[in-house]
Amino acid sequence: MLTVGLTGGIGAGKSEVSRLLVARGAVLIDADRIAREVVAPGTEGLAAVVEAFGTEVLAEDGALDRPRLGSIVFADPEKLAVLNSIVHPLVGNRSRALEAAAADDAVVIHDVPLLAENGLKPLYDLVVVVDASPETQLDRLVRLRGMTEHDARARMAAQATREKRLEIADIVIDNDVPLEELRRRVADVWADLEQRARGARVPGE
Repeated sequence: MLTVGLTGGIGAGKSEVSRLLVARGAVLIDADRIAREVVAPGTEGLAAVVEAFGTEVLAEDGALDRPRLGSIVFADPEKLAVLNSIVHPLVGNRSRALEAAAADDAVVIHDVPLLAENGLKPLYDLVVVVDASPETQLDRLVRLRGMTEHDARARMAAQATREKRLEIADIVIDNDVPLEELRRRVADVWADLEQRARGARVPGE
């Protein structure tokens, strides 16, 4: 098995790269999706969040009101730390369980938006960074996601710098390119990852 941390700045195209890798046979473990699942209605995670922050973080249907919770925690580092102390262990446990269920020769892709920010590189056999220029990121966020330029720049500024992400990269996928060229690059990377995964099956090989 080969464990890969996949990351990239907002608007860099990480989701497209993960989709292309899955299409070629990768096992995807999506940290954002798991983070939503572990605080779904009826879970211990949601109960713990409500215990910490009160019922005002619940929507009328009993689900977590994410915008409301976000407005509370992102304005207060201590409250954000409390939320992370609840959610991160649950995400870690679920991620490890999914990884353990994968085949011995699988390429397991962990889609982790804040990999660089949280110093998570040591958790993976290697790190793949999807890279795009800040100009490209800004254009995609405004044109494709409908953000205002101000909001887009704020989201970008809240993440690790491009340089910090590239520092931790074992493989860089340039996504300042047309989709066909991106597909070719991902195909090359996949061939490399498959070869590494096969090599990892027999220790010392």
